[in-house]
Amino acid sequence: FKIILFSDIFFFQLGENEILETLYNIASKNMIWRSYIGMGYYNCSVPQPIARNLLENAGWVTQYTPYQPEVSQGRLESLLNYQTMVCDITGMDVANASLLDEGTAAAEAMQLCHRHNKRRKFYIDARCHPQTIAVVQTRANYTGVITELKLPHEMDFSGKDISGVLFQYPDTEGKVEDFSELVERAHQNGTLACCATDLLALCILKPPGEFGVDVVLGNSQRFGVPLCYGGPHAAFFAVKENLVRMMPGRMVGVTRDANGKEVYRLALQTREQHIRRDKATSNICTAQALLANMAAMFGVYHGSDGLRHIARRIHNATLILAEGLRRAGHKLHHDLFFDTLTITCGCSVKEVLDRAALRKINFRIYSDGRLGVSLDETVNEKDLDDILWIFGCESSAELIAEGMGEETKGILSTPFKRTSKFLTHQVFNSYHSETNIVRYMKRLENKDISLVHSMIPLGSCTMKLNSSAELTPISWKEFANIHPFVPLDQAQGYQQLFKDLEKDLCEITGYDKISFQPNSGAQGEYAGLAAIKAYLNAKGERHRTVCLIPKSAHGTNPASAQMAGMKIQPIEVDKNGSIDISHLKAMVDKHKENLAAIMITYPSTNGVFEEEIGDVCDLIHKHGGQVYLDGANMNAQVGLCRPGDYGSDVSHLNLHKTFCIPHGGGGPGMGPIGVKKHLAPYLPTHPVIKIQPNKDACPLGTVSAAPWGSSAILPISWVYIKTMGAKGLKHASEIAILNANYMAKRLEKHYKILFRGARGYVAHEFILDTRAFKKTANIEAVDLAKRLQDYGFHAPTMSWPVAGTLMIEPTESEDKAELDRFCDAMISIRQEIAEIEEGRMDPQINPLKMSPHTLNCVTSSKWDRPYSREVAAFPLPFVKPETKFWPTIARIDDIYGDQHLVCTCPPMEAYESPFSEQKRASS
Repeated sequence: FKIILFSDIFFFQLGENEILETLYNIASKNMIWRSYIGMGYYNCSVPQPIARNLLENAGWVTQYTPYQPEVSQGRLESLLNYQTMVCDITGMDVANASLLDEGTAAAEAMQLCHRHNKRRKFYIDARCHPQTIAVVQTRANYTGVITELKLPHEMDFSGKDISGVLFQYPDTEGKVEDFSELVERAHQNGTLACCATDLLALCILKPPGEFGVDVVLGNSQRFGVPLCYGGPHAAFFAVKENLVRMMPGRMVGVTRDANGKEVYRLALQTREQHIRRDKATSNICTAQALLANMAAMFGVYHGSDGLRHIARRIHNATLILAEGLRRAGHKLHHDLFFDTLTITCGCSVKEVLDRAALRKINFRIYSDGRLGVSLDETVNEKDLDDILWIFGCESSAELIAEGMGEETKGILSTPFKRTSKFLTHQVFNSYHSETNIVRYMKRLENKDISLVHSMIPLGSCTMKLNSSAELTPISWKEFANIHPFVPLDQAQGYQQLFKDLEKDLCEITGYDKISFQPNSGAQGEYAGLAAIKAYLNAKGERHRTVCLIPKSAHGTNPASAQMAGMKIQPIEVDKNGSIDISHLKAMVDKHKENLAAIMITYPSTNGVFEEEIGDVCDLIHKHGGQVYLDGANMNAQVGLCRPGDYGSDVSHLNLHKTFCIPHGGGGPGMGPIGVKKHLAPYLPTHPVIKIQPNKDACPLGTVSAAPWGSSAILPISWVYIKTMGAKGLKHASEIAILNANYMAKRLEKHYKILFRGARGYVAHEFILDTRAFKKTANIEAVDLAKRLQDYGFHAPTMSWPVAGTLMIEPTESEDKAELDRFCDAMISIRQEIAEIEEGRMDPQINPLKMSPHTLNCVTSSKWDRPYSREVAAFPLPFVKPETKFWPTIARIDDIYGDQHLVCTCPPMEAYESPFSEQKRASS
């Protein structure tokens, strides 16, 4: 059938400049007021070296998740810096490499507590941020955990039935208080203590790790990442040592390579989706690597002294403001604070807000009439004077400061003052000039392969072109500098963007409504399944809890279903890679009374269009279930077919795949869900900004901290759709399928293509079966993956969805010359395997087993391998010395890394010179 996109902009073929001008006119409808709303979101000063050389740099934003560490050492080092920074500042033992946002991190903490001690009750301090409370309550609702909102003195742990307690430090009203007694009471009764906190506050405030907290979490946004109307931002998550193997998300660890060199890799990376599936600690597939790297570089650039200086400036400004407000007759609710004041006005609240509007300033407005003011690092003397004027204070900030004297030191004169050192590692004390930080970032970037080097042919991950025109708007201040909780009339540009994008995505998919709240594909899966569950519950069918999932499904699918409170029933896959229809029918018949949903991927994860897809959907509907379609493979469908037409009820859309948001080395992602109209009333809502105006709405709850997820990256997909138009989008899908079939045809004489459709074709991706080589040449999929690095390519998806295979997806972005280079590399590798099979090459010491070959290896004075240096490093004519990408380390040792888990920077001793060691020994 034919898709027509009716937006006016499609009637003409507009170029990139015209599209960007149109988008800028939309962005200009956003009003950039000064927002002192707080609640976990703050203005910040993004260092220009980081903005220009990292955020706006294709060498950083187009990398894939670092599953191939030999060509990912740069961002792995940066993410290890992030983990170390979080551990140092929070006082905790181990941190992960980021989660999605503060709210979902808190929900992960709640689930960790439940897994740890199997108790079903969880306390939440009522003074946590409201969006955090809502996300935790929603997650608990679907996993059977009972949450109770209480103040610390109301919390009773004596029944030994409380899994954990979550509190905010400083709390949402800005108060700093001593939680050590609460933590001790919790621990005495086997309850874990979880603390949501602020990294910048902890630069001068006693860290949670020093009063016994088990889990510390929060948002690293104010470390040099713009407000972005709510995202993308990197959450942090840190735990005590004994909880490390229960921690959700990704961790960067230290291991060694084949030469014994200390190197970095993702630790325990296969534990979740590949092994544990529905028992995974988390369904978090995407982290926020790009934003974590920005925050890490912010810490590296400023160091502990710089961060402490920023924190003190903010705190001092808050002390001055507090004094001025008291003088003006207003009541402050808390005596001890870092950057946030909660105020009962001594005059008319309306008068204050009217004056604020004159200065274009936003404050937090509580339902009981109180006001909140949260200051940040951008606040200057004029800002303080404006706020004081708004509240009717006749003095200036300068005069108030002069009258306060030295005795007013705030938290710096209390037991809450931080006394411990942090960021003592050399990396945080070496790059404080622009010259040095730029060189450091470039040095790390040069270690990593990305789309600026060559194609990244990952099956099911769609690593396609992220055009410069699409990425341009992300740094516009009209998109970047908007607080997520401003009044809607100040964000009309964003609202128009959402409406435009929703209209186009609905037309592309055949769905009736879109929610942009889920901020990753995995979050989208969870939100879509939660919508199904809410719909079934509303119909009085709570007993429907069984979710059918093919064994070829993404590893996040079973974990998401478990998070949505469903029970997983695996479905077999037939020899052609499609759903085993007979087994499906048997399982539907077995579970028909309790059937909730099926999760399917189309085209299938095995790379074929399943011709029975309509029949599968009909079968599920006939027995009262709903169809969840994983949107990972929309790149083969846009303009050709629509999930809403062949029977799907809900899908998440990987905007970071099909619709061009870049992967950023492992995030940001974006996973909005499209639903048919019967599920629309159940889409997510938000406790601060109401996004379900329909009076009939029965929302599933809140799944992300910000109302519209990672709003600031939606302009990328908007520009992509508008520049492509209806014809272009359809053509892209056709070329993606054509490219995959061309590659499969070239490679079929050398490798077995594992699955094909009924007519002998593959979809937009295909699987090479390399399992036979284990028997014939002692060669495994991992050997091919590492050898490809010598040819200048990132490996395809390895050993998934079938162990011992390689899954290839070329996308529409790559031209025939690049496809041929990759095919030539694969054919050359097959010839190298043949040499082993035929006895012409040693089965243990050969180019595949010894790969990848580093520059140090090839240029070493010693070369005792039975093949030449040229074969090792320049195996084909297109691999030229002047353009070659060199892996920076030899093959890593995963087993050693898992057995010796180290997830922070090496201690200072590792950086000391031999002279220093001799000096220390002699002393």
